[in-house]
Amino acid sequence: MSGESGPMSVAPPPGEVEPGSGVRIVVEYCEPCGFEATYLELASAVKEQYPGIEIESRLGGTGAFEIEINGQLVFSKLENGGFPYEKDLIEAIRRASNGEPLEKITNSRPPCVIL
Repeated sequence: MSGESGPMSVAPPPGEVEPGSGVRIVVEYCEPCGFEATYLELASAVKEQYPGIEIESRLGGTGAFEIEINGQLVFSKLENGGFPYEKDLIEAIRRASNGEPLEKITNSRPPCVIL
């Protein structure tokens, strides 16, 4: 019958790429240190901005919270002593998805707040 519409597609229109497609992130973190919650929070924020992105987690050594984008280390808690700001990681992903060179994230927020 004419005039009936078919099922709605959730995929991007032909020729359009879902934001973040082709970008792969690996986050290596210390589970005994309690960093899984930070990983999950960061992964959720990234997926919200870039639904097509691939995020993988790996268990790392003591104190580790290391982030690679497409095989390049872009953040190291072992070097910086804190965690990355979401906005800095989102910017690095934007650069990677546009084929721009990546720079290491050097800003970090403190690992904990003592009240």
